[in-house]
Amino acid sequence: MRSMTGAELRRAYIEFFKGKGHVEIGSAPLVPENDPTVLFTTAGMHPLVPFLLGEKHPAGTRLVNCQKCVRTGDIEEVGNTVHHTFFEMLGNWSLGDYFKREAIEWSFEFLTGREWLDIDPEKLWVSCFAGDDDAPRDTEAAAIWQRMGIPAGRIVYLGKKDNWWGPAGQTGPCGPDTEMFVCLYEGDIPPGKGPENDSEHFVEVWNDVFMQYNKDPEGVYWPLREKNVDTGLGLERLTAVLQGRNDNYETELFSPIMERIGELASEEDARSKRIIADHMRSAVFMIADGVLPARVDQGYVLRRLIRRAVRFGKKLGIEGAFTHKLGEVVIEMDTFDGVYPELKASADTIRETLMREEEQFTKTLAQGLKEFQKLLPNVLKNPKRELSGRLAFRLYDTYGFPIEMTRDLAEEANIAVDMDGFDKAYAKHQDLSRKGAEQKFAGGLADHSEQVTRLHTATHLLQAALRRVLGDHVAQRGSNITGERLRFDFTHPEKMTPEQIKQVEDFVNDAIGRKLDVTIEEMPVDQAKAAGAMAVFGEKYGDTVKVYIVGDFSKEICGGPHVKNIGELGRFRIVKEQSSSAGIRRIRAVLEQ
Repeated sequence: MRSMTGAELRRAYIEFFKGKGHVEIGSAPLVPENDPTVLFTTAGMHPLVPFLLGEKHPAGTRLVNCQKCVRTGDIEEVGNTVHHTFFEMLGNWSLGDYFKREAIEWSFEFLTGREWLDIDPEKLWVSCFAGDDDAPRDTEAAAIWQRMGIPAGRIVYLGKKDNWWGPAGQTGPCGPDTEMFVCLYEGDIPPGKGPENDSEHFVEVWNDVFMQYNKDPEGVYWPLREKNVDTGLGLERLTAVLQGRNDNYETELFSPIMERIGELASEEDARSKRIIADHMRSAVFMIADGVLPARVDQGYVLRRLIRRAVRFGKKLGIEGAFTHKLGEVVIEMDTFDGVYPELKASADTIRETLMREEEQFTKTLAQGLKEFQKLLPNVLKNPKRELSGRLAFRLYDTYGFPIEMTRDLAEEANIAVDMDGFDKAYAKHQDLSRKGAEQKFAGGLADHSEQVTRLHTATHLLQAALRRVLGDHVAQRGSNITGERLRFDFTHPEKMTPEQIKQVEDFVNDAIGRKLDVTIEEMPVDQAKAAGAMAVFGEKYGDTVKVYIVGDFSKEICGGPHVKNIGELGRFRIVKEQSSSAGIRRIRAVLEQ
């Protein structure tokens, strides 16, 4: 097995697939542009959804990249040796080109080839989809693995929970997958042990997804017109394996942050250090991609990560504001240098955001402590000497006071906390939030419906009009489009006046009245930017991009659906203009016939 740094593995992977005819494309932002059914890009396939559904990609049918990802579904698991919220996913794609045979053969070659990773084939195990009512058992993938030399005894069949990927949101491309594991046992493997029940010794390093189906809103799986391949290799996990470590946080992908935490802390707790290191990496990358702390959506996740880091920092005895110090470590880490230039470009914003949020949370903790002290006398009078779950949840939900701190304070006061009641209140809150999100994002851009297409086209006109009225500092910082309205976030330091709002509406409606055609040109990204094409979120693009041009009014790099002539849009009306977060304004608008 060849030892590699994360940077060396990242480069080797990309060069290997470039040698197989793949074109390297840049990492998309953490906030998806074309899939409002999720808050963050959770896999490399997110930015490619339109192309997995059949749209032509400017770079061709074979692609490779390293994608920034955030997953928060198992945030409570962070703190062990392998879980992360932010991570880098190496991936290669076939858009209607090659399929299972080539994908599996190349995975085996990269993992075991002496000039590549040189992993002992005897250490390699794989899993395949066991089949269910939606799709059959994937005996085809298993047969290919056997031809590569993996015996049937090292191939396990697992269900949808383990060997089915997608869709990334509620609907979209999906299919069976085959996962690759490195066995860490030295010598004989204990009877009954395998990838299905021993994640400590069977480390999953790669996943080849075979996009054969599209799940519709009714939950029905339809065969895709073109079969695609989407693979994902976790950079952090495989780097640790190659370096012979069983803790991802001991690699150079985390060690500079861990060392700085150690310098600041007066107490020692490995779990707390891992949580802080993970959350600070995630926070820095989110802020660099335009996310700011808020009460909802991406901003809420960012706020939660920063505040959890602060809380565990207090547990380690770190005194004073410290998150901005760790943010600076992430920005300067060698492994990210030259790969993610947005970190250094956003350095000032990252530092200021972390300092401001930590200061605000410190005040929140003081307020929560004050409220706890108000509740304490009545609890002490209660024969059960127990703080109700309802009140514990109110401290959490209303004042942002972490339940862990409530429990610590309760223990000091020799009282109990009704955790069952808290868990029920929290579960009810999550269920309401989930249902609200499903309603909010129903019919989003990923569906490419006629009305969403019209509203998405209108965002191009809106951004161009805002720049005309407010100035060239205006840049998109987020959008969400349903079948009823568009929501557009943009950089601007102050509230728009009624006169400015009317000017923007007039500019857009004047353009619509001229019935301008929407034309598409494919060109090198540098040429597109030189020609004045707007780019979203400071996104990193491939060598060739699609530029959507609306007459003499708008020119923007984009990958979403558009009408052919803006005369189809109807009348544009701004419903509301408000603050989204510091320095970010939000417009909600509709199209009327």
